Amino acid sequence: MERIGAVLIDIDGVLTVSWKPLPGTVEAMERLRAAGLPLALVTNTTSRTRASIAAKLAEEGFPVGVEDILTAPVVTAAYLREHYPGARCLLLSSGDVREDLEGVTLLDGSGDATADVVVLGGAGAEFGYAALNAAFRHLQRGAALIAMHRNLYWRTADGLDLDAGAFLLGLERAARVEAEVTGKPAAAFFATALAHLGATASEALMVGDDIESDVLAAQRGGITGVLVRTGKYLPETHRTADGTPDHVLDSFADLPALLERD
Repeated sequence: MERIGAVLIDIDGVLTVSWKPLPGTVEAMERLRAAGLPLALVTNTTSRTRASIAAKLAEEGFPVGVEDILTAPVVTAAYLREHYPGARCLLLSSGDVREDLEGVTLLDGSGDATADVVVLGGAGAEFGYAALNAAFRHLQRGAALIAMHRNLYWRTADGLDLDAGAFLLGLERAARVEAEVTGKPAAAFFATALAHLGATASEALMVGDDIESDVLAAQRGGITGVLVRTGKYLPETHRTADGTPDHVLDSFADLPALLERD
């Protein structure tokens, strides 16, 4: 394959499941580091801050630091600062990522304050009827809808769990609005990652377990796409996808061998 000068890597389902390393992934990451390849871990994870993600991965043996992590909340904060400066934002997300939403005014969810923007992160127990209905009412009053991603589900140690995309579809239809998506598969997310590495699309490679949001979205931007058969990978979604991955691997553990091919 052509010489690759930078690697973008999804985390959930690619390196880990429920934050535990998949077989061979730590060793593969070590080989990439030894080869001196610039890399960024690009994730739609919204339950942890960048610092928390970096600390957890380092604890599990991955040679990564905070500077290697690019999350949907970080990109969302930049988007809100640019497009909705000073907006009052209602955040509905599992986990506390306020630390990564620098410069964003967040409502505490109490009182009668009207939100200018409803921001959807990752789904969890917080996505109950009362919270979703409150978001719906703000949308009815004219609030914009920002979604950190459209993921319908994700892989946990117990199997596939519903994610925010399943609820996002309902909010969009009920409120008759269309969400602005800031995380993968948004083109701006990949552009931010490339800028972070100082790389061009033609020399970069993206590794993911979501054929649509990770792989084909990256390929539309000129990045080489690699689909791994771990995490949320399902044969049926592979067969019915809108495109064909540039490469398909059984695991991230196989990536160093792919990169070493002449």
